[in-house]
Amino acid sequence: MSRNRARLFAAAFLPLVLLTGAEPVATAAPAGPFGWPLQPRPTVLRRFDKPAQDWLPGHRGVDLAGAQGQAVLAAGDGIVVFAGTVADKPVVSIDHPGGLRTTYEPVRAEVSVGRRVTRGTRIGTLESGHEGCGTCLHWGLRSEGGGRRRREYLDPLGLLHLAPLRLKPVAPP
Repeated sequence: MSRNRARLFAAAFLPLVLLTGAEPVATAAPAGPFGWPLQPRPTVLRRFDKPAQDWLPGHRGVDLAGAQGQAVLAAGDGIVVFAGTVADKPVVSIDHPGGLRTTYEPVRAEVSVGRRVTRGTRIGTLESGHEGCGTCLHWGLRSEGGGRRRREYLDPLGLLHLAPLRLKPVAPP
């Protein structure tokens, strides 16, 4: 193989070899208007478990692994509608466009009611004491209803684009 041909081969195929390495160098930012409320991406310790009826037992959110004092971020753009204590637990709630409300607990608020936040804005710090996991963030999501929609709890992981987009081939005309 000539020297020029070897250089051309290396220039064409070396990037492919680097891209297929075992360890990725960086990951793309999550797509869409919502992101994780903890960084780096946390482990989900307990998943959403919607009860059959609102008054029955279930898990109306997800528990995300975190550390005492860790920054908690707004998952999306919105307005802080609550920053205080509920049943001896510090809670922050944010209303988002489309009638959605996210809740974060136990979080010592660094924002006040009425403040506009954007995705990634620091809203407080994580405290310990969430039942069942010690130090974790309980992240909840609720549709506030309106129009034909009823008020209901939803899985907050549905806000994130976790599954890769898969395109199917188009049939020839």
